[in-house]
Amino acid sequence: MKLKLIWENNYDGLRKPRRKDMINIRTDLAIEAKQAYTEENKRELDGVKVDEEKDGEVKITTVTIESDEAGRELGKPKGHYITLDIPDFALYDGESMDEVSKVFGKTLKKLVDVGREKLVLVVGLGNWNVTPDALGPKVVEKTMVTRHIKELMPDAIDDSVRPVCALAPGVLGITGVETGEIVKSLVDRIKPSLVICVDALGARKLERVNRTIQIGDTGISPGAGVGNHRMQINEESLGCKVIAVGVPTVVHAATIVNDAMDLLLDDLISKSQTGKDFYNMLNSVDRAEKNALIREVLTPFVGELMVTPKDVDLVVENLAKVVANGINIAIQPDMELEDINKFLN
Repeated sequence: MKLKLIWENNYDGLRKPRRKDMINIRTDLAIEAKQAYTEENKRELDGVKVDEEKDGEVKITTVTIESDEAGRELGKPKGHYITLDIPDFALYDGESMDEVSKVFGKTLKKLVDVGREKLVLVVGLGNWNVTPDALGPKVVEKTMVTRHIKELMPDAIDDSVRPVCALAPGVLGITGVETGEIVKSLVDRIKPSLVICVDALGARKLERVNRTIQIGDTGISPGAGVGNHRMQINEESLGCKVIAVGVPTVVHAATIVNDAMDLLLDDLISKSQTGKDFYNMLNSVDRAEKNALIREVLTPFVGELMVTPKDVDLVVENLAKVVANGINIAIQPDMELEDINKFLN
């Protein structure tokens, strides 16, 4: 199969040819894009720095894209992408959820560098009628909103509490209005100093689904993880700082089939006799062509099928609590989690 050139939009709106052999890896996670580049090219990408640390049971990986060229290679804007890997079963235990929230809040707080008296807007992106996409709206429900109290009853709340408001704008199919247009209109009206956007993401690897939180300081493109590119929500479009928070809740079906076939091929190769025809045939399989073939075979039957775990209802609800508590901790630095929960309840 000869390599084909396809045209696609990169993050800054420029059109450029890309090779189809690099798989069209559909992921919102910068760490996966970086790993895919390294695996494909057998080398590290210049202009990308990766730092790892651990806070308790949570692994924190920071991917810094330092150049525009590196950003184009990864399909991500230049900036910082912080990934938190949640321990297994943490979302099924209340104490573990609180610990993850505190680590997430502490990490997010480093990016919330606006005055404590400044207004923060939390935007929950996604469709509340579709469970894997309902993370953003559910986070909004659990966010500690205080702007109305600060304005209407200032004596009823401590001066150290930051004014916060929140919005779940829905999706284009529900409202008929681009999400970015709704957010832009609200920002122009209330003029926040910081916008925190929360959205469900798409992952490349199955083990990252519902197990990873990504924080980015470059904004977000709603729906990009499932191929629906919408108006960018970033500092350039809104005129104020934007932090994007996301959790991958779906993975492409073709990815699962591809990974299963890779495991099967590797197992057969390890058990085959070196130099034999069967061994040589297995080794000659082009992994990139195989992935393209899988997509061609699956698309007529299942289309762009995205897959999510069977317990997604419970997991998304618990993820929303973790993310909302972390955001509350980050934007209300003078309050403990226990105090925030008392306020909300």
